[in-house]
Amino acid sequence: MTRVYEYDVFISYQRTGRLVPAWVRNHFHPRLCELLDENLARDVKIFFDGDVQGGGKWPYELRSALQRTRILVAVCSPKYFLNEWCLAEWHSMAKREELVIPDRPQGLIYPVIFNDSENFPAYAHERRMRSLKEWNQPYEHFQVAPAYLDFHREMERIATELTDLFEQVPPWRPDWPVETPEPGSLGPSRLPRF
Repeated sequence: MTRVYEYDVFISYQRTGRLVPAWVRNHFHPRLCELLDENLARDVKIFFDGDVQGGGKWPYELRSALQRTRILVAVCSPKYFLNEWCLAEWHSMAKREELVIPDRPQGLIYPVIFNDSENFPAYAHERRMRSLKEWNQPYEHFQVAPAYLDFHREMERIATELTDLFEQVPPWRPDWPVETPEPGSLGPSRLPRF
């Protein structure tokens, strides 16, 4: 049986803290889903960890999804580049780029800036990034603010660019490299201790 891409986009973001996860969940993920779906004649599938079913084996599901994704959309913040899981996701896709586009190893990572891009590592600054700092409000009521229309327009531009990138993605290969942190590096539990 031939395996193919399962996901068009893998949203990579810092999962700890409050602001970035809330913004991704409340604004970025829903708008990206609806706008990509409107741009393509086929159903769009986005890997977002908020959609992972309970009881799943997190490292396995993450690894499997990353290997079967066309484009990594990295929601960048300074802590993104300190997080082992975020770095593993970024570097997995960067290695894939080097395999398929050795003379121009870019195009499979689409970074967006959540905040403070001055402290990003040099390899991140080598890429063209789309800044969403102006609209990084995580609160649900941001959707009724006048600025949300500008955010929506910017997300339309992102969806158009991603749609164009989908056409340039190389055919799926079973040997795509995927990095994951060492076992035990899942970070602190979000569950209360009793």
